[in-house]
Amino acid sequence: MIVVPVKEGENIEKALRRFKRKFEKTGAVRALRARQAFIKPSVARRKKMEKAVYVKQLQQSEEQ
Repeated sequence: MIVVPVKEGENIEKALRRFKRKFEKTGAVRALRARQAFIKPSVARRKKMEKAVYVKQLQQSEEQ
C-alpha cells in the first residue's frame, strides 16, 4: 500500500503528483500489462538479445 503523507496547507495536486510518481516506481501497471498475454520464454530471450544488440550499437556509434 502506498502512503503519501499530506502536510498541512499542502496543495492536493502536489500530493497527487507524489502519489503518481510512487505508484509508477512500483511497476504495478507494467506488471499488469505483462500478464495480459503470455510470452514464450524463447521469444522473451530473443527480444532481450535484440535489445542488447541495439543498445550496444547505439553505444558504439556514440563513442565514434
